[in-house]
Amino acid sequence: MFRPIFLSFSLLALAPISNAVQANDSATKMPQAIPAAEFSQCVERLTATAQSQGIDNAATLRVLKNARFLENVIGYDRRQPEFVQTFPNYLNKRVTQWRIDKGRTLLKKHKILLDSLSEKYGIPPHYIMAFWGLETNFGTIKGKMPIIDSLVTLACDQRRSEFFTKELMLALQLFERENLTTEKMVGSWAGAMGHTQFMPSAYMAYALDGDNDNRVDLWESEADAFTSAANFLHHLGWQRGYRWGREIQLPAGFDYSLAGRHTKLSLTQWAAKGVTKADGAELGKGELSASVLVPSGHEGPAFLIYDNFKVIMRWNNSESYALAVGYLADRIVGSPKLTASLPDHPNFTVDEMKSLQAALKKLNFDVGEIDGIYGPATRSALQAFQSSQGLVADGYPAPSVNQKVLSQAQM
Repeated sequence: MFRPIFLSFSLLALAPISNAVQANDSATKMPQAIPAAEFSQCVERLTATAQSQGIDNAATLRVLKNARFLENVIGYDRRQPEFVQTFPNYLNKRVTQWRIDKGRTLLKKHKILLDSLSEKYGIPPHYIMAFWGLETNFGTIKGKMPIIDSLVTLACDQRRSEFFTKELMLALQLFERENLTTEKMVGSWAGAMGHTQFMPSAYMAYALDGDNDNRVDLWESEADAFTSAANFLHHLGWQRGYRWGREIQLPAGFDYSLAGRHTKLSLTQWAAKGVTKADGAELGKGELSASVLVPSGHEGPAFLIYDNFKVIMRWNNSESYALAVGYLADRIVGSPKLTASLPDHPNFTVDEMKSLQAALKKLNFDVGEIDGIYGPATRSALQAFQSSQGLVADGYPAPSVNQKVLSQAQM
């Protein structure tokens, strides 16, 4: 989830597009361990690959050759979601008053450095604080898994061997470059490290020495972590002087087929459709393009998102994550709570979503694959059903809508 190339596996904010929550350990069948002989052969191949790429430091190669197979890492990688978390539950668990207050305190503490980074890279300080808060709870939860062991384990597994082999090679280069130890090089089960949970590829490409000690230490140096985050966001295309988006108010009778990142209109065009700021004030005019999101349907808040929202999603490819970053950043600098209330919708299980998809399919609405994932096809099918029933066609699986679908399918 970091981005198309540099995938992020943050500890607190790991959230796929479906916003799936990891299942309990007891509900997950752990895969079989790779046979010792097979793992040993794999390590030998990886060692040869490392040497062919110029990684020949004796200490580094010894660390690689002594790598352990971590069965629980394969378990984490295979773990299928048991529940799908609704946006209100996602946001409430991540943008807490404690995190807002802590972010404000740390914003003041690091003001001089953060202001200088903002001037150089164009990233407002409160966004750096929001990313830091969501990734590792402001550096308090950075992970304890041995990075080299984790990456070797995943590189020796066939599912994503190529990706993790590349990450492993970069991790070994990082091990040499920064003169690291295995005790120091710890993080998430998938190889993300430090305050900002950078994968090795991101660490090598974007991490910078922010405290001028001739080292890049994302574990211990907050200055390095902030500088690296600012540099990374800058390279992802952050637009200086623009915000991520804002809460808005939609007019009665709004055409919800326009909601979603697939539709981009100018501020002038949205204003002409009756969209206003959250407090009802005029949206204003301009050619800045934006999209409307309604992450909890018409009963919840609506947002207008700009290009910087896409940059946040390149850090973690989840709309809910990006909304949480933007909202937390706003709250840290004193913006008020959301004007619209968050509906009290319970999380739903993957099996429940499959049942909904099957019911929609039985009613001749195209949901694509019945996979338990609330994606674009399911949203479109649900919108078509809602339209056929004279309901607000927001495509959101609210409990009342789901029950109506299931009832219709049973008739």
